Amino acid sequence: MKYVWGFIWTFLLIQMLTYVAGSMLSVPYDFKTGSILGIGAFILMVIVTAVLPTVTNVEEH
Repeated sequence: MKYVWGFIWTFLLIQMLTYVAGSMLSVPYDFKTGSILGIGAFILMVIVTAVLPTVTNVEEH
């Protein structure tokens, strides 16, 4: 379920970023470009989280 929500949020945030950046640069909004970037960002996010080690807190007395 975390991957589903991760994909939804990544997709929506990249779409928003594409819209805002395009507006600032006076470029028309393109859903296809935002979709490709959103899918790529999600894949990158999954790869990075799989590669990074998990840190566990060990309390020492």
